[in-house]
Formats: sequence, structure tokens, C-alpha cells
Amino acid sequence: MPPASPQFNPDSSSAAAGSAPVISAERRNGEAARPIIRLRNVHKAFHHLQVLTGVDLDIEEGKTTVVLGPSGSGKSVMLKHIVGLLRPDSGEIYFDGERVDNLKERDLIDVRLQIGLLFQGGALFDSLTVEENIEFPLREHTKLTREERHDRVARALEVVDLKGMFTKLPAQLSGGQRKRVALARAIVLEPRVVLYDEPTTGLDPIRSDGINELIIKLSKQMGVTSIVVTHDLVSAQKVADRCVLLLHGKVAADGTYAELAHHRNEHVSHFFMGQYDREYEKD
Repeated sequence: MPPASPQFNPDSSSAAAGSAPVISAERRNGEAARPIIRLRNVHKAFHHLQVLTGVDLDIEEGKTTVVLGPSGSGKSVMLKHIVGLLRPDSGEIYFDGERVDNLKERDLIDVRLQIGLLFQGGALFDSLTVEENIEFPLREHTKLTREERHDRVARALEVVDLKGMFTKLPAQLSGGQRKRVALARAIVLEPRVVLYDEPTTGLDPIRSDGINELIIKLSKQMGVTSIVVTHDLVSAQKVADRCVLLLHGKVAADGTYAELAHHRNEHVSHFFMGQYDREYEKD
């Protein structure tokens, strides 16, 4: 059985590239932080394209880790490994102390039920209402009654500031509302971890900031561990407890946003300054 998940209450280390040292969260806080997810020397190739080339990363429980990097650096591929949609060619992945990359598909179910995933495009079912979309994982994975499912959907909608919006279809929603509904679906099973794949892509600055506020809200109110893949530096600066930069399929830098923005490795600092760097074309 999976461990107890955080209470759903709407009211309420890595290798560095270059000469600059990695400053771990443990050292910054002066105490050991408990990793809920660990990746050890993870490699993944698709035919002749090597995407992950030795990722070493600890994800701290209850914190928001933002994963940055140029296109093709392996950010989304890494997320798919965490949730078990892809298996590494070599290396190891741990969830809550248990190795999971070698589990059989049926044994991964308990792990996946503890992880919510917000897809880049939302991935809502066009023919289902808001309530039916959010309710879908409850119907698939729980024995809740119809009334209990409705109550759980209502609470999830309240968390994402869409209280009472049950009957609309995705086509009747704005881009920001679709993202919020998708996020409500991602949290309706009360996961311990939420993975966000480009959560602000395609949104205007106001609606992007609304998503940022929700990420922070989930961390504070539910104690959710968040992993956010994004190109949005404004979003990263706002939500991150910690930032990780992937380059050439491995962790190039790891620290706070400010530490990475002033990193001594020029390839790292160029990313945060938005400066073109030929090094990124090698991915």
C-alpha cells in the first residue's frame, strides 16, 4: 500500500559542469534534507541520439525543484523516467527509498498513484465535462461512491480557484482555465509529488502568474513536492526553492535561482541572461 498522502485541504545531488561548485540545499539549510526521488547515473538514448548522459539528482521532499535547460537537453525525458513512462538504459531511480526503475508494470501502479502529472498541453478529454475530466482518475483507481467523487472534484476545483465549474467542456474554457482543470485532475488523488511539464507555455503573463501562484499554494497548503520543467525564467525565479540546469543530458548546475544566475560557468550564466550560446546547439 502507498504511504499516506498529504491532507487535501483547500483552506488551509548532482554533478556540476565547469569550475563552479554545486551548493546543495543541505548545506544551505544547515541540515540534511530528505530526498523523495533520487536519480543515479541515468542514461537514455533513442537510437543514436543520446538524451540523458548520466543524470545524478536528488529531489527534496516538500520543496519545489525547477528543471531548466535548452531545448533537447532531456528535461521532459527525465520527467517521464520519474513516473515510469520511460525506463533508463542504465542507472537507477528511487522513490521514497525504493528502487523503481526495475519494477514490473503492475508494481509501478502504487508509485504512480503518488505522483500527479500536469501535461504540457493539459491533455483534457475534449468530450468530457470539467467534472468528468477531473473525476477520471478517481473512477479508475478508487472505490469512492459517486457522491464522494463529486466532493473530491469540488475540493480540487476550489484549490485551483475554479469553484463550482463542473459542467463546462474544455472548448468553453480559456487556456488558463484548461491548465487549472488539468492541475485539478493531477491533484485529485492527493499525490505526494506533482510533475509540471512547461506549465506556463502558451499563457499570457497574467495567467502564467496565476499558475505560479497555484504551484506555491500546493507546496504550502498540501506539502506537495513539485518538479517544474520550464523555459520561463520569471516563473522559475518565483516558484523555485532550488533550480537545476540540464546541459548535454546531465546536471550542469544546481542551487538557488540567484546562485545559478551568477554562476561562474559562462554556459550556465548565459542561459539565465538569455544570451545565445553555441554550446546549447550541441544538444
